[in-house]
Amino acid sequence: MDNSEESDLEPTVASVTRVPLDTSAPKGAQIDRMSEIHRFSRTELDHQKILYQGTPHDKMLKVFRDLRTRVYAKAEGKNFLCMVTSVTTEGGSSHVAKNLAAAIALDKTRTSLIVDANFYAPSLDKLAVTGTDSGLTDYLDNGELGLENIIYATGIPRVRVVPVGGNTEGATERLSSGRMHEFADELKARYDDRYIIMDTPPAQEYGAETRMLASLCDFVILVVPYGMASMDEVNACIDTIGDKRIAAVVFNYSQQPA
Repeated sequence: MDNSEESDLEPTVASVTRVPLDTSAPKGAQIDRMSEIHRFSRTELDHQKILYQGTPHDKMLKVFRDLRTRVYAKAEGKNFLCMVTSVTTEGGSSHVAKNLAAAIALDKTRTSLIVDANFYAPSLDKLAVTGTDSGLTDYLDNGELGLENIIYATGIPRVRVVPVGGNTEGATERLSSGRMHEFADELKARYDDRYIIMDTPPAQEYGAETRMLASLCDFVILVVPYGMASMDEVNACIDTIGDKRIAAVVFNYSQQPA
């Protein structure tokens, strides 16, 4: 997915389940100073359409702060693995995933990790500020690789990324593997002070992958692109995911594909 296509996304958030707007999250956690290799400049952040403190895009910042509050409340004070998917291709899930991660990391006591599990349209390697020799698919294929081998620094303070990896064929088989289950479990257990956001393929087109990934995650954010999905299609995606897993629906009112 070309990030430039996400340039005019102006999402709004709607709750599918009534989640109390409580900003509480784990307190007293001491976050060590994370090693930052290179920080994106404001120009670079604007180019990638990533929010930051002081951004001129006040509406966008408010939307993602509200979304952050919803997922904190859904997590009930624990760290979480949150899946982000869209109803259709180019629906804006990658944009939502990276900006939710950035919104979480605005708090200097919290860190976030973005996992690119969108095997069919990966894009999040652009966040990394070093070479990405290995990623998720390499980890799934090679039992010798550890998590530390596939997590990279980004240009966003306190945000890390797991890129998709080298070989994206056979997504269904990989995502249903025992190794994928181990990956999800170890991420949460090993990095219990980190909030994990997983960008995934569109739910309508890749129903089998959506069901498998949703079963690994604590809850799901569904992105609905304006004019590109009917209510029947939205409801079908919710049925695929399971309505109890839905934390929020993000309506993308942009006229441009994302």
